[in-house]
Amino acid sequence: MGHGHDHFVEATTSGNDVPEALDLSIPDSELSPADNSRRHFLRGAGLLGAGAAAASVLARPGAAAAAGLPHTHDHVGGGSAKGGFSWLAGDHHIHTQYSSDAQYRVLDQAKHGHAYGLDWLVITDHGSATHAKIGVDKVNPDIVKTRSEIRDLLTFQGLEWNIPGAEHATVFVHPGKHEVDVLKRFENAYDGSLLPATNTAAQNEALAIEGIRFLGEQVKARKVDGALFLANHPARRGIDSPHEIRNWRDADPSVAIGFEGAPGHQAAGIPAPNGRGGARGYYDNNPSAASFPGYPLESYRTWGGFDWMTATVGGLWDSLLAEGKAWWITVNSDSHVVYLDQSDRGPGSDFEANGKYDDPVYTCKTLTTAGDFWPGYYGRTNVGSTSFSYRAVMDGLRAGRVWVDHGRLIKGLDARVRQTGDRRRHTGTPLGGVLQVKRGTSTELTLDIDLQDTPNWATFIPRLKRVDVIVGTVTGPVANKDAFTAPDTRVVKSFEISRTSGTVSVSFDLGRLDKPFYVRVRGTDGNRTQPGLMGAGVDPYGPKLDVAGDADPWGDLWFYTNPIWVLPR
Repeated sequence: MGHGHDHFVEATTSGNDVPEALDLSIPDSELSPADNSRRHFLRGAGLLGAGAAAASVLARPGAAAAAGLPHTHDHVGGGSAKGGFSWLAGDHHIHTQYSSDAQYRVLDQAKHGHAYGLDWLVITDHGSATHAKIGVDKVNPDIVKTRSEIRDLLTFQGLEWNIPGAEHATVFVHPGKHEVDVLKRFENAYDGSLLPATNTAAQNEALAIEGIRFLGEQVKARKVDGALFLANHPARRGIDSPHEIRNWRDADPSVAIGFEGAPGHQAAGIPAPNGRGGARGYYDNNPSAASFPGYPLESYRTWGGFDWMTATVGGLWDSLLAEGKAWWITVNSDSHVVYLDQSDRGPGSDFEANGKYDDPVYTCKTLTTAGDFWPGYYGRTNVGSTSFSYRAVMDGLRAGRVWVDHGRLIKGLDARVRQTGDRRRHTGTPLGGVLQVKRGTSTELTLDIDLQDTPNWATFIPRLKRVDVIVGTVTGPVANKDAFTAPDTRVVKSFEISRTSGTVSVSFDLGRLDKPFYVRVRGTDGNRTQPGLMGAGVDPYGPKLDVAGDADPWGDLWFYTNPIWVLPR
């Protein structure tokens, strides 16, 4: 693949029709020989798993309805239209009074998230013996009530899974009559906190894989209409090894779809005396006996608020993408106890007996040492959806049609890859998608970014200063599943943004296709940068290492997109 010129253009793009080879609603037996061969190639490259397939099948408006997929919410919700999709902002990692280290009602978290601009969220109380026994059942009526009271907010029920032998993960399911039963059976059978302490590492890793497969089986058995897994704060303690991450994804790509590109707990970095004076995301750890020995010391800190696995160009996330694995990033709040809140747990609460704390009470004391923000206050996971529905959000996440940001850095984004010179409307492959073209065909990336013109919740208007285009070669499956570098991935172009309002449209010539590749995009306010860990030749102006005690989360803001693949046909 060569790289040619780049320029600013006025480009408007949206959804595209899907080749039959990528549409898994069409059985293999009904494909033409050419399309069957094409589908076989994509499967072999790892690019036609459930995630990649969903990205293509649902890339055009109305595809979900055409496939006969049910919608549980038909009224119009929030979100903003861009590129043929309704972009719904959400948060998949939120705790309530049903977690032993949190305090708020479901309705408290939902009302704040809704007020701060979210369209969907997931309640994810900690898996534990107490939660497994009574928490899943007890929280459900509160979630059902919230769904009724805030009808333009999609409120999912999930839990934070203690992954056997590893860190935590969000697990959630599509609402329905079996949502409690499925989550409860899952937690009781597979939560790491409930397993024998004598288990070996191999036994725990096998149980994690079994748990993901169990969720997929519940979908196949139509107990729930969907189930998703997203690994949380993956580099925080260094115990999510590269081979475990690969094994989770491969266990069922329709369930295990990605990890947090940036952790919650961002307020923990606000310097003392105004804040906790700690590390963003509580990333203040060091290697332990349980940590993967190959990870560098820098991996235990955030970089511009993002996890090292995502922030390092040519690092672990890119190593998965270079294999052709559909693996997506998100951000969230991980909200437990909120910075500057003035409430506390209900006095006299007995969590162990009741599986919850009593409702919070006003105290007049301001929590300057709390490490969290309310959902939607700082981070957003923006999902390109075909409608306002639980199913559409889950499909959009599964498809990788996602971009994330901190501090409302931008208002909106549409990214497409298309054949060079194709100026027709409604063309181009969106985030998470796969574009197939003949070898030698020129392709281009088009970006349409709506700049921010509204103050964020810290009361300033962020200014986008730079956009980076990152490209990597798809090299296929790795021989060593603990590999965490992608030597062929690098920043190929940076655009300096001088405009302060309106829409910036950018076109970058990706050259003539000679080998499969992917492209992803990153943007920043430019306040804090340094060369990436792989060197200035790979990433000259990447995010800066966050220093514990001096890591104001508002001091540097970034957005990241998920990738688009380009393959020869």
